[in-house]
Amino acid sequence: MFWTKRTKYPDGIGAADFINAGTPLKFNSVEFRDGQQSLLATRMTTADMAPLLTRMDQVGYDSIEMWGGATFDVAVRFLKEDPWDRIREFKKYVKKTPLKMVLRAQNLVGYKAYPDDIVEKFVEKAAEAGIDIFLIFDALQDLRNCESAFKAVKKAGKKIEGSVQYNISPFHTTDIFVQNALEQEKLGASLMHVEDMAGLMTPQAAYELISALKAKLKIPVHLHCHCTGGMAEMAYWEAIRAGVDGIDVCVSSMSMGPAHPPIESFLSALKGTSRDPGIELGHFKSINDDFLILRKKYAEYETKLIGVDVDCLEHQVPGGMLSSLESQLTAMNLYDRLPEILKEVTQVRADMGYPPLATPSSQICGAQATTNVITGKRYSLMSKELRDYCRGMYGMPPGPISSELLEKALGSDKPNMNKPADMLEPGFETAKNELGALAKSDEDILTYAMFPSYALDFLRTKYQTN
Repeated sequence: MFWTKRTKYPDGIGAADFINAGTPLKFNSVEFRDGQQSLLATRMTTADMAPLLTRMDQVGYDSIEMWGGATFDVAVRFLKEDPWDRIREFKKYVKKTPLKMVLRAQNLVGYKAYPDDIVEKFVEKAAEAGIDIFLIFDALQDLRNCESAFKAVKKAGKKIEGSVQYNISPFHTTDIFVQNALEQEKLGASLMHVEDMAGLMTPQAAYELISALKAKLKIPVHLHCHCTGGMAEMAYWEAIRAGVDGIDVCVSSMSMGPAHPPIESFLSALKGTSRDPGIELGHFKSINDDFLILRKKYAEYETKLIGVDVDCLEHQVPGGMLSSLESQLTAMNLYDRLPEILKEVTQVRADMGYPPLATPSSQICGAQATTNVITGKRYSLMSKELRDYCRGMYGMPPGPISSELLEKALGSDKPNMNKPADMLEPGFETAKNELGALAKSDEDILTYAMFPSYALDFLRTKYQTN
């Protein structure tokens, strides 16, 4: 049973047995990646993070997620700091806790599919720099796109965390999620991550999905929810009842809104139970104080979406994308159009075949919805990325792409739904030759291969060349 002194809830709440009793719940820190991506448009610098790291390492987290996602792109484009150096800086202070990165499978940390040789070299260098756990996902849940990354992580001797992208559509069910997770387990995942990136998961859905995964998988299951829809804490509690092994959290000063539930609440709720992890609340006073200072420092990037946004149940836009979209619209003096754009996202997503709105499908969908609203005419202008999506360059969508979108994107051409990487020529040597003497390391070549449009200026500044 879950409780150490009772076999059910206190009187008046109702009886309920808990699964996985006696196993302390694990906590994964996400402040330095998804937390700041959801709240502060990923603008925190490595120098501002460093003073917190020794204390965070002492808490007792199962992992610290600190790299991947938008952190790479933003570091190069806006912060003008080398993202590879961030890993090495973290390793100076984080001695006990594994470091985790989020890897977009064949898309790595970019917004399109990259050749297999780029994927293999990227994983190799990230592992060398200090990444211990690779959380690998494909936005469309097309596992063909995960194969190269899984193989590369195995070769590097690091841990693979698979991922189920939770969303609501006519083409996503508990059975489909479980089957996808089982296939990832066969591919070599040693942990399964359930990603509720838009805060959609109801408590009942959490209990049902976690129960189903725990019944079928031989590996641990962790849950990641955003608070956008106001149900994340309830979903976490029901997941705990269902036997979830770990949850993703932020400290309270970096929690809620489009971010994640606070660790302190769950430590208090679990204290004295058979799932008590034994982490003391005293760890968090100074950590929270310092994060509050950073939130004030980055106030110009802070999300305006506080409290609960029930509209997320319709548009399903993830927390990290919401803050970036806000920032972009504010810069364009178009913030007041955000409600229209989010409504249009719902239609564009349906036309795209209901992809989960994870990166890069969320960016493709969001950008097109923005264009549709600004121009006042749906699909009169279309991005190269959406055309490539329709061609099959991102993989197989969960459902059929609408005939209207296909016609406007491709004309008389037909989509090619073969594995995207099989349509790409090797790219590492090409990037190396293009950079020439400007490249001082394989890391520089990889940065350029993924972001050629602004990596040149970044590398010239880094090495102070013209």
